Amino acid sequence: MGLTVWIDLILFIALFVLFVYVFASVTITNLHKAYLVFHFTMMLWPFCQFAIKTTNNPKIQLFHVKFAFIDLSLLTVGWLLFTIFLTGQSHFLRKKISSLIFVPVIFIAIGVIINPNGWFVRPMYGRYIERTYGPIFWFIVIILITYAIISIYIIYLALASNKTTRIKKQVYHVLQGVWMLIAFVLLDILFNVVLAKSLPGVIPGLTSLGILLSAIFFVIAIHRNKIFDIVTIAHQDIIDTIGQGILVLDDSDMVVEVNQALLPHFNLHIGDRFDIEAFLPQEHAANHLELFLHTYREQPLDKMEIELFYPDIDRYINLHAAPIIVSDIRVGRIITIQDMTELHRLVDETTLQNGFLQERNLELIGIQDELFHTNRKLKQMAITDSLTGCYNRHYLTQQLEHEVMENMKYQTPFTIFLIDIDFFKSINDTYGHLIGDIVICKTVEVITQSLRKSDILARYGGEEFIVYLPNTSQAQGKKLAERMKSTVEANQLIIDNVAHPISITISIGLLSLNNFTTKHANSPTIHLNDMFQSVDKALYQAKKEGRNRIVSIVK
Repeated sequence: MGLTVWIDLILFIALFVLFVYVFASVTITNLHKAYLVFHFTMMLWPFCQFAIKTTNNPKIQLFHVKFAFIDLSLLTVGWLLFTIFLTGQSHFLRKKISSLIFVPVIFIAIGVIINPNGWFVRPMYGRYIERTYGPIFWFIVIILITYAIISIYIIYLALASNKTTRIKKQVYHVLQGVWMLIAFVLLDILFNVVLAKSLPGVIPGLTSLGILLSAIFFVIAIHRNKIFDIVTIAHQDIIDTIGQGILVLDDSDMVVEVNQALLPHFNLHIGDRFDIEAFLPQEHAANHLELFLHTYREQPLDKMEIELFYPDIDRYINLHAAPIIVSDIRVGRIITIQDMTELHRLVDETTLQNGFLQERNLELIGIQDELFHTNRKLKQMAITDSLTGCYNRHYLTQQLEHEVMENMKYQTPFTIFLIDIDFFKSINDTYGHLIGDIVICKTVEVITQSLRKSDILARYGGEEFIVYLPNTSQAQGKKLAERMKSTVEANQLIIDNVAHPISITISIGLLSLNNFTTKHANSPTIHLNDMFQSVDKALYQAKKEGRNRIVSIVK
């Protein structure tokens, strides 16, 4: 066998060496496994081209030809998929589109395997070392060129996007590999198919060489740009996606790393010398700034932090510096820069809103106090008599309904006075109703002086008043009634515009309850009406007997 026979084998061995090199030099991940499978398919083409020339059996030669072209179709699909993944254009792989990618390859495989009427390939001189191609072959060429155009378009989208420099570098290497493969495949078709009859012989290994060169570009991309280095990718992607600006300096304050968040605000690049003083704003609190600079220069192993205001860009910046320690030696410094402008704006807005809310709360508290006092006044007005200020009949009735039931429950004695001002009509007729009202009020004052704190005085109606004396027996009640009657009788009412003092007396009907029955236990209102009727009869009896006296009833 001549040298031309061994060219494809040599290229196969070169691809195999690259395969072993990738396998041995990287940490195997799922992505590496996928690439190794892809690389293995690249190795099959030159192997099949070599195998065709090692046998004179036409059937075996045809098998290797078919296998080689099926492998080439799969290889082209593999290139397209790797292009999509490496450029981050995975949205192209929606279910319908991903299935369509494999449809042409399936038709190619069926046509190549069946080779109906020699439409794919025919032997020359009875063997397939030299062969002619039919329409299925040209269909394969069209499909492969279409895949290549799609790959180039996806690469163009990645290069024209806002992707990081690292991604663009690896995409550029993929583009070189695709162009290299396309160029050598087209040269192979041109010289060994289109111009085959006009040339003295077949030029071997063109497609195999294109595959090898494209694989070399891909391996260079793996190692130079570390496209499969998960740690490096994660590190770079993390610092580029962090919202804080990150600046890494060596021990000479040279920039060795700067992330994307810092670049729009500060013109810093890898290799620049970082000058902390030039970085700080000119207008700042001197003492605060000097302390930070002193710590930064003289105590490089300490962490430090300062918040700065840059008036030229109207921004608040929080700067934090920390040493990078390796084996107890400072090898550099990491500086993080966070934009605090939005936080300051939110704090100012919150403070302003809190001020408004405090003012509003004070207003609401004032309104609440007014409502409380108003409600208390309204409640007082609802239960008191407007003329005398003592309780009204409605309030006393409500209280007695509860008190009577409690007294009946615990067998507690109590007493009720019904009081009437004697000959009050003659006072109104003699002095007028205004003076009559004054007499009523002054009489209430005198009566109140004779009562205990627990007693309840209420205006019953007109010049009549009722007193409830809780926990009071008949004897105690009669004693209080006598003292009350005597005090009123002895009191001289001095009234403006009245020539002489006015003396009045009162009549009192007294009702004491010592014995309780269950007759009206479930109806306090009826029981209360019976009590009022009884004490009213006692008062009527006192007035009938000449007034200024007490008539007592015990029940």
